[in-house]
Amino acid sequence: MFATDKYLELLKQYPPRPIHNEEDLEMMQEVINRLLDKPQLTVEEREYLNVLGSLIYEYEENQEPIPDIYGIELLKFILEERNLQKQDLLSIFESKSTLDDIFDGLQELTPIYIQKLANFLNISPDLFFPS
Repeated sequence: MFATDKYLELLKQYPPRPIHNEEDLEMMQEVINRLLDKPQLTVEEREYLNVLGSLIYEYEENQEPIPDIYGIELLKFILEERNLQKQDLLSIFESKSTLDDIFDGLQELTPIYIQKLANFLNISPDLFFPS
């Protein structure tokens, strides 16, 4: 059941407003991250996250387009964004040399590796291919 007073408390802590710059975006992302770090969200928190997510989506839609990256470039980008190291992926590949070869462009990501990476990173395997 939706508790209006709990929702209003969330709104008081960080009132949602349009994002005008990267600083606003970072502040809103911090609020979102704090909520997502909780083991379980209330109905009110999920609704609040939807509002904040909509504001971020609107801001990002009006920004410079992000270049279409895929394959190993996408993987490198995701690792950087999530503060992961390539060594964190060792369990996916048969060996460190295979991992190094893929990162150095000497070996391609195979469909099996792509599926394993998608599962590990919780993303769609389609993201690894050009759109």
